[in-house]
Amino acid sequence: MTVPTLAPAAPDVSPFGAAYARLTEVFPALTVTETTARESFPEGPGWVRADELAAGGPALDAFLAHDEEQILRDYGQRARPHVVASFALHRYAWPACLLVTIPWFLHRRVPRVPAGAVAFQRTLGRMVVRIESFACLPDDPAATAPGARVVPDEEALRTEVRSAVAEHLQPVLEGFRPRMRRGSRALWGMATDEITEGLWYLGHLFGEEERAMAEAGQLLPGGLTPYAQGSRFRALEAPDGRRLTTRDRASCCLYYTLRPQDTCVTCPRTCDAERIERMTALG
Repeated sequence: MTVPTLAPAAPDVSPFGAAYARLTEVFPALTVTETTARESFPEGPGWVRADELAAGGPALDAFLAHDEEQILRDYGQRARPHVVASFALHRYAWPACLLVTIPWFLHRRVPRVPAGAVAFQRTLGRMVVRIESFACLPDDPAATAPGARVVPDEEALRTEVRSAVAEHLQPVLEGFRPRMRRGSRALWGMATDEITEGLWYLGHLFGEEERAMAEAGQLLPGGLTPYAQGSRFRALEAPDGRRLTTRDRASCCLYYTLRPQDTCVTCPRTCDAERIERMTALG
């Protein structure tokens, strides 16, 4: 597998600016802005820091209330509290994982983003991140940049990705846990799904879906604590002989509690025959 070769960057250029700009280019619903230790995180309506969600207090209450209102508006019914919490965690964790996985996928750079280093405005689709250290490979032009830590090879870099995501999500999952009626394994199953499906979707937008699936498979091969399972991509055969790619989620998003007849195509509840029927109907 190959990744783009980067020209040496000027010292005042962020090692992550190009990756986050490319993310927004293909997925305009999310904008990532970097900040420094000298600058304050944004505050005001809709803004929340990840460490505030982890604390499980008023900030999390407000975040959940947004989902409760959105579910009522979109589906015309109220959801049970643990369903609301599941939707809310997905809406935070999916973009949060991209902060780590996209710079790795595009440029082989893995930022450390603890919970206190990220702020989120979900309505505007904005994330602000403070990156003070990162891992990279020996031949990376950014290897001499402030905060860089060189690791020897691709597997060591994958270890850094898994560790960086876990460092960020672990306190957030603990903050959500009392609201979700799920144990640790189920919560880390959600984390596995957010990492995998974020890479899969963005890889498609980048025009590199096959590489994204392969990279996700190497990143999450299964049996690695704390992640509940591997990426679990597999192929189905359509009636016309076409190869259809699917995967089996490690967790359930609970969408079926609102629309029992309309499960996700990667849901453990959706049989292969139904997956093939629905995927071929989409062309």
